[in-house]
Amino acid sequence: MSPAHRLARMSGRDPAEQHRSSTPLELLFDLTFVVGFSAVSTQTALLLEQGRWSAAATGFGLGVFAISWAWVNYAWLASAYDNDDVFFRIATLIEMIGVLVIALGMPPFFRSIDEGRHVDNAIMVSGYVIMRVAAVALWLRAARHDPEHRRACLTYAAFVSVAQVGWVVLIFASLPIGTTSWVIAALSGVELAGPLLAERKDGGTPWHPHHIAERYSLLVTITLGEVIFGAVLAISAVVDRSGWSVEVVLVAFGGTALAFAMWWLYFTIPAGRVLVHHRRRAFGWSYGHIVVFAAVVGTGAGLHVAAVYISGESHIDATATVSTVALPVFVFELILVTIYSFLLRTADPGPYPQPNVQSTMTFPRAVSRTASS
Repeated sequence: MSPAHRLARMSGRDPAEQHRSSTPLELLFDLTFVVGFSAVSTQTALLLEQGRWSAAATGFGLGVFAISWAWVNYAWLASAYDNDDVFFRIATLIEMIGVLVIALGMPPFFRSIDEGRHVDNAIMVSGYVIMRVAAVALWLRAARHDPEHRRACLTYAAFVSVAQVGWVVLIFASLPIGTTSWVIAALSGVELAGPLLAERKDGGTPWHPHHIAERYSLLVTITLGEVIFGAVLAISAVVDRSGWSVEVVLVAFGGTALAFAMWWLYFTIPAGRVLVHHRRRAFGWSYGHIVVFAAVVGTGAGLHVAAVYISGESHIDATATVSTVALPVFVFELILVTIYSFLLRTADPGPYPQPNVQSTMTFPRAVSRTASS
């Protein structure tokens, strides 16, 4: 590519390209999404530590889905059509700005859900629309430059556009939380249906199996940094309050071991190698990752709650605190087993290494021991 990064045709990448890997721009893109995940984690933790379970679950679910789905759509588009020209780079920048706007909209969004009034989703949805406008522009450009897969690209653009009309209407509609949730569910259904239909046309888009597997694994790894960050908060809270102790060491080791065990478990799945031969299995694998992302972000939120608890400032008891960590870890393990079984059509791990999953419970036990001290 020349220094000017002049405009180039989005004619589609070779799905069998050798040594295809993530680009520096994709990694920078992922970092902005982790900022969004962090915003969701922080707001969820604030409600959990006060025992506001319903509001926390609602805000968490909607927030994680919005951020995850926007990332998923871009990741697949880039895997098939990233030509690294100036248009693609600027469109990516716009998407990055959009997710940061979503992050800024999380506090009022969670607060309005907690208060039970009209859902204040204006900022969050505005950021989402910014991102999706850039995505539509890229899909339309790909449709023009890649006649072989034009119908697939136009289907993507059409479904995203229809959903965006609904999201914009939702900004101005003064609806109660219950009705808003149903509307969001319907619009999410439209979003999820788009790729399923698009990839049935013209043989689908030319995405790269090893590249897309690497993209997902990198986002999971970066998001696990939120778990590490939660462990650091827990350590700081205890040390600032009572200094170093055996419990602090358990917390320090437990939080790190938890993140490490989750990382190890995740990489037992040979996704790239399977997707090379079974491209149709990509949908279940991809959509299942939304739950994976949610479980990792939820674990980070739980560690934030644990940090508040062991500092003596929480409004919930030890059992509830432990559950905020144990539940997302359990969901993480369950969805990984489900994805593994779906990809390989077996639950047998075969030759792939398995860590002792009991290590994923070290941090909850450490919190429980601290509580009883």
